[in-house]
Amino acid sequence: MAKILITEDEDSLRIFVARALRLDGHETVEAPDGAAGLDALTEGGFDLLLSDIRMPVMDGIELAHKAAAAHPALKILLMTGYAEQRERADDLASKIVDVVSKPFSLPDIRRAVAQALAA
Repeated sequence: MAKILITEDEDSLRIFVARALRLDGHETVEAPDGAAGLDALTEGGFDLLLSDIRMPVMDGIELAHKAAAAHPALKILLMTGYAEQRERADDLASKIVDVVSKPFSLPDIRRAVAQALAA
């Protein structure tokens, strides 16, 4: 299965998503913000970056740009609960697989991750 980095500042959502993806057999690494996520990416070996857009320290947009530059083969899937944040991701169209809208259900995020990994 895949090694997935989850960056999300809301602890309960990060834990929920990580648990769901581990049920599918994926290995997960979690980070509470984009800066910690960028540090975690240096470990290497990630197949997917699943990141919230709106976070403190470094947001998901900046993280996606830096991750794509440093790891061009990395698949990136963003998530947000804010419509205007989704529009901010438009300049990343060539670097990301999709943007998942919050709130989402367990089957929704599992399906989005499976589709991103298959893309």
